[in-house]
Amino acid sequence: MTTLPHVAETAVEPAHVAGEDSTSQRSWRFGLGVALRVLLCLVFGLPLLFMIVSSFKPDAQIFSDLDGVGAFLPVGDLSLDNYTGVFDRVPFATFMLNSIIISVVTVVLGVIVNSMAAFALARIKFRGSGIVLGVILATLIVPFETLALPLLWWSNKLPFWGPNGFEEGWLDTYQVQIIPFIANAFSIFLFYQYFDSIPKELDEAATVDGAGWFRIYRSIVMPLAGPAVATVAILTFLPTWNQYLWPLMAVQSEELRPVMVGIDYFKQLNVSWGQIMAYATMITVPVLMLFVAFQRAFINSIASSGVKG
Repeated sequence: MTTLPHVAETAVEPAHVAGEDSTSQRSWRFGLGVALRVLLCLVFGLPLLFMIVSSFKPDAQIFSDLDGVGAFLPVGDLSLDNYTGVFDRVPFATFMLNSIIISVVTVVLGVIVNSMAAFALARIKFRGSGIVLGVILATLIVPFETLALPLLWWSNKLPFWGPNGFEEGWLDTYQVQIIPFIANAFSIFLFYQYFDSIPKELDEAATVDGAGWFRIYRSIVMPLAGPAVATVAILTFLPTWNQYLWPLMAVQSEELRPVMVGIDYFKQLNVSWGQIMAYATMITVPVLMLFVAFQRAFINSIASSGVKG
């Protein structure tokens, strides 16, 4: 009888040790996760920090600070000369306004056109709808660079209504920077995936009440597709804002160029790296602030669209 307490005590010890091991493993994993997050923040954040800090420094100090941590610190001869130099060298306000107009119009029209195409493929069943969807998705494997020259040639042959009536050629216009990028295969796929997950009994109930397909699309399906709309809007805005190759090829007038093409102005004659950093900061920080403000909606929209279907 005297050995029973000793047996019970020894039986408890392995469970206690296992609990300590589990706690230490959780602490080790938590520490590793924090270290990885800090490393990722440094990898992605230090270039942005260097760009912003260098935008306040003269070129000579930018190069002299490259050997130490001073490249990432706002120390030395700091001023706003690079920013004032940007406005003296390029029509920055015009470039920024053009990018805002092009990006906003492309996003709005892209959401409408791609959602309607996806609605027809997902909700209106017709013969060959699967083949049509497959052909649309197949275009994702074709890089834009292979289509740029043929698209440029066709854009120069298309008519449009101008001040003098119908004119030929879309080059040097707003529409050549907007219309070719409205329809997007990936956006159609995202909408299709989300629309296909919405119960089709809603369509049947609306049809019994006398609603047509457009009324179903407008009043039933689209109000339920908020995460998909947010995802498509964000994924359309970013590449449109960062568009460089196509405006460089299709736009020659300075008053129609977007902000990304304006970076070429600083590569001509005397290269000023401080002004380049200031220009890059002014076109990056607004987008970065927009993403930070809506990062929760961005993450939720991506996650919601990814699990549907």
